[in-house]
Amino acid sequence: MKHWFTRNSVHFAIIGLFIAISFIYFTPAWQGKELVQQDVIQAKAMQREIMDFKAEDGTAPLWTNAMFGGMPSYQIWVSYPKNITTHVMGFFKTVFPNPIDTILFYLIGSYLLFNVMRVKPWIAALGAVAFTFSSYNFIYIEAGHASKAYAIAFFAPVIAGILLTLRGKYLWGAALTALFLALEIRVNHIQMTYYLLIAMLILVGIELYHAIKEKKTAEFGKAIGSLAVACVLALAVNAGLLWTTYEYSQESIRGKSNLTTEAKAADTKGVDREYAYQWSQGVMENLTFLIPNAYGGGSGPQLDENSEVAKVLLKEGVPANQAVGFAQQMPTYWGDKPFTSGPWYFGAIVIFLFVLGLFIVHSRLKWWLLGATLLSLFLAFGRHLPFISDIFFNYFPLYNKFRAVESTLVIASLFIPILAVLALNEIITKRTEIPKLDKKVLYSFYIVGGIALIVAILPNLFLSFKTSNHQAIAQQLGQQLGDNNFAQSILNALVSDRTAMARNDAFRSFIFVLLGSGVVWLWVKDKLKPKTAIILLAVAILIDMWGVNRRYLNKDNFVEASVLANQFPKREVDKFINRDTQPDYRVLDLTISTFNSASTSYYHNTIGGYHAAKLMRYQELLERQFNNAINQDVLDMLNTKYVITSDGQDSQHIQNRSSAAGNAWFINRIKYVDNAEQEMQGLDSFNPKDVAIIHTEFKHLIDSAKISNSTNAIIELVDYRPDHLIYEYSAPGTVVAVFSEIYYDKGWKAYVDGQEIPYFRADYVLRAAQLPGGNHKVEFKFEPQSYYTGETISLIASVLLLLVLGFAVWREQKEYKASSKNS
Repeated sequence: MKHWFTRNSVHFAIIGLFIAISFIYFTPAWQGKELVQQDVIQAKAMQREIMDFKAEDGTAPLWTNAMFGGMPSYQIWVSYPKNITTHVMGFFKTVFPNPIDTILFYLIGSYLLFNVMRVKPWIAALGAVAFTFSSYNFIYIEAGHASKAYAIAFFAPVIAGILLTLRGKYLWGAALTALFLALEIRVNHIQMTYYLLIAMLILVGIELYHAIKEKKTAEFGKAIGSLAVACVLALAVNAGLLWTTYEYSQESIRGKSNLTTEAKAADTKGVDREYAYQWSQGVMENLTFLIPNAYGGGSGPQLDENSEVAKVLLKEGVPANQAVGFAQQMPTYWGDKPFTSGPWYFGAIVIFLFVLGLFIVHSRLKWWLLGATLLSLFLAFGRHLPFISDIFFNYFPLYNKFRAVESTLVIASLFIPILAVLALNEIITKRTEIPKLDKKVLYSFYIVGGIALIVAILPNLFLSFKTSNHQAIAQQLGQQLGDNNFAQSILNALVSDRTAMARNDAFRSFIFVLLGSGVVWLWVKDKLKPKTAIILLAVAILIDMWGVNRRYLNKDNFVEASVLANQFPKREVDKFINRDTQPDYRVLDLTISTFNSASTSYYHNTIGGYHAAKLMRYQELLERQFNNAINQDVLDMLNTKYVITSDGQDSQHIQNRSSAAGNAWFINRIKYVDNAEQEMQGLDSFNPKDVAIIHTEFKHLIDSAKISNSTNAIIELVDYRPDHLIYEYSAPGTVVAVFSEIYYDKGWKAYVDGQEIPYFRADYVLRAAQLPGGNHKVEFKFEPQSYYTGETISLIASVLLLLVLGFAVWREQKEYKASSKNS
């Protein structure tokens, strides 16, 4: 054991350095402060009901009524205790505070990959820093895109396992692939995993070509077979997660539209093309890889009292505080995206080394890295390069379910540093064998440094610094100010500020390229020792990328834990509504962005909320019945008892809706319809307590001849848990009850006095059932087999994964000892 620690001492030292870097960058995190992440804050509101019930009995419900009338909690918060990766992630998060854990996953995972690629340890450490500090890795953390960040972090170790397997380490490589792919899948960001899969398919294609060329198809077949087993095992470990996600996706907005008259064709699945391409990377916007502020940085406040905009306002007599406030509201980002949190910056020195790698790296991995990088760029262009994007959108399975196509750049953000690191490794291992190495260093400097210098000296040569709707903004601003000349002066000043931002960062990047290329050139010329050169490059890269990331994630993003805990202060209207002792009712909050904010869900069950994959039927209901005006009949059927309004003066008021239909009721009439369109039209004007709109597909579940008058029948909800509802009713004869609960037949079961009964959909989104006369108890239980059976599969696969990993480690140690004795 002592020998093992000694042999791996350099790795432990580097991991210790990674921990130190992470703790220094995120100093507030270990001082008791917490990171303010908007998506995480929204998630806390979404999860409040789930967590409250979990705190009561230790079991988290698989359904929540906190948002959109009710939906499965699969994409909000679910525990998968029988999945081994749940405990791996949980342990890491317990040891390291957020977001230090995420950064360490980035650093250690990529360090593992570079070691598998046979890169010298300290160069591997440099590469890990270069990849980790790519700007969007930090921007995703700042925004609270935790699952996306974790998914990207596991890219590198998954690739490491695959490369080991392709290299002939079938058991060890497959075991690592299974482990890290299981972790990749567990964090549940299918879009990121999909992009990784595309990159891996390119690698497999290249390896297949060389296997055929070198007549090594048998070895290639063994590797692919081993990887196939690893993939199946990783999928099985996550069976509960994947099964529920797939099942839900068919009913969500990522699935098929129910309304044949909608703009979407009836056979279309996925998100709308225009919506998917909304966040397309501009072609020239790729300059931000080298010059972070080439396109104005992020959409947040960038300008201060020294900006040209502020100076113009001050010159016109605007008070200083108002001038600064106005300047901060002006958009410095001028690309074609609706808005952006920041630029895709890969590091000036990293880009220089990447270009150098194109000249001096000759392994077939270079062509994989280059090909995958170019494809990620082309796909990120989206609507700017429709020829390629449309092929993927229309013909590649699942691709049309993803939005924000610029996200494909996560592949480039990893592969560009990889080739940069391979360039350094080539120099340190084959320096004397590379022809004209010094000239290739200079060529790389001329290319990368030249681009930065041109933008610094002649920024307007290629860049306009004006948005596509610049003139429209000028007219709008002129109308607001009542002075077109003044408005034009402000916009001219804004263009000047954008130009200055680009110029300053271009000079900054040029200096770093000059430093980086200078160090490499001196190293090549034997003026610097390799170790000194690597240290200087690592420090320069860290300083460069650290400085840019500080613009988007710094100590100002942290607050005291007590402040974060009070993100949802209880308003007087919330206190009033919470006095209602009824177990289940809904709230419509018109004081917020009703269908794009989960804040109200922190205290109430709402008909609004915030979620990227709500149920398709509910989304269609919102679009048709709440688009132009709020349909009061639909509010009634959703048991919307309270409406929160504002007087426009930061004061909220409550409308108590006595017409709300309640938790459940008996109807007198049934109106059968033949399709979803007629179902929806039936809701335009109807009395939900009198008539139920029911599709003919459910007609066989209703015996109309037995239905009696429901005048003297009563029903009430007597016990509430989101995934288990208990009602008691009394009826003189057979009746049809409508329940103000969202219909979802993938797990909900209905019982009368413990005996399961069929139920059906009514009023487009609600549940209904025919009930026998008398005094009875009705229960609805959410018991999705996809979760429970999936968890059983996860347990078996998790045990198998542990056994495979244990055996693989034992084999590796045995082989190492054998080779040590023979050497």
